[in-house]
Amino acid sequence: MSIKSAVFISSVASLDKLPGTNMPEYAFIGRSNVGKSSLINALTGVKGLAKTSSKPGKTITINHFLIDNSWYLVDLPGYGYAKRSQTERLKWRKLMHQYLEKRENLRYVFILIDSRLPAQQNDLEIINRMGANGIPFVILFTKADKVSENQLRSNIANYRKVLGESWEELPLMMITSAEKKRGMDDVLAFITSENQQEGIQASSISG
Repeated sequence: MSIKSAVFISSVASLDKLPGTNMPEYAFIGRSNVGKSSLINALTGVKGLAKTSSKPGKTITINHFLIDNSWYLVDLPGYGYAKRSQTERLKWRKLMHQYLEKRENLRYVFILIDSRLPAQQNDLEIINRMGANGIPFVILFTKADKVSENQLRSNIANYRKVLGESWEELPLMMITSAEKKRGMDDVLAFITSENQQEGIQASSISG
């Protein structure tokens, strides 16, 4: 399973400049330096589509990519990067939450979590906010190639334990590695299934 075309559409810092809502959107969000840009590039098969950087906190806008002329992949600003000013961080947080909670054609959010780490408070806050607002989401554990399988299982078990204390049913979780292309087919199969349920086929909607 692969994406046939991925085209950059827009990069905006306010909701009123977002593209129209005629196509379903799947948003990707995560802590700064979680490997979001690398995962998007691996998922689409287009090197450099999402700009990667050795410096965390690079993505500061909402970026839309048109996939197979039928749905949008949305790259959201990272969170948890302390070196930006408090004013900037509050602005991004407000923009992010407005998008997540008000965007009518948003179908699912993929929350990226660094698989090398145990449960982090800012990740848990995002997860719980999604649940409180009824926003469908999937957890993607990233950088699985950077940790041993034993540590990977241990960290995921930690998340399951922590979430199990307040969640009646745990969210769907997938393991990914942009470098090894692990989990890419699983993510695409999930999105394809969701689109098919809505009767959306690749290249069936004109922009």
